[in-house]
Amino acid sequence: MKALVTGFDAFGGETVNPSATAIGRLRKRIGGMAIHTAELPTSYAKSAKVLRTAIEKARPDIVLCIGQAGGRSELCLERVAINIQDARIRDNDGKQPIDRPVVPDGAAAHFATLPIKACVAALRKAGLPAAVSNTAGTFVCNHIFYALMDIAAGQPIPMRGGFLHIPYLPEQAARQGGAPSMSLDDIVRGIEIILEVSTTRSTDLRTAEGRIS
Repeated sequence: MKALVTGFDAFGGETVNPSATAIGRLRKRIGGMAIHTAELPTSYAKSAKVLRTAIEKARPDIVLCIGQAGGRSELCLERVAINIQDARIRDNDGKQPIDRPVVPDGAAAHFATLPIKACVAALRKAGLPAAVSNTAGTFVCNHIFYALMDIAAGQPIPMRGGFLHIPYLPEQAARQGGAPSMSLDDIVRGIEIILEVSTTRSTDLRTAEGRIS
């Protein structure tokens, strides 16, 4: 099996994005799964094209896209991506789309196909704060999550996908006046747990994964 894990470059005046830093620290193999990585631009116009190229190159069974969510204190596995672009700030191309679809005439929403509740349970068991999130926002993170699931729907071979939001790194939080943060080691450990669980759990087990909100 193969997994593709993506992160974003820095945006919003930051000099680092923990998602890009974390994927550079991942092991190359986790159990029987080969891990491929790609850094995506924080760009509405370019990110999906780079993701599609990475998928075509790696031909993964699983894709996990990761993005920074400053202000969150947990590893947040997103449940749903919505077909909207509504930017609070400009992306790295200086663009700020308002009320525009990710895919014109596309589905209103796409759901993650990774076993998100089983992943959250495993993260919590490992002592990491984690939650299922019902909103990926409307910035480039949601854009790429929606694009990923739209791409997955068109694949001839089934490909599961999902999105993980991670907190600031401590050094970022210090510059933000004490916002919530998480160490890079814990972020990397969390990503690897998600990948491990995703290789062994089927999304058909959702009803047996416990009541996690």
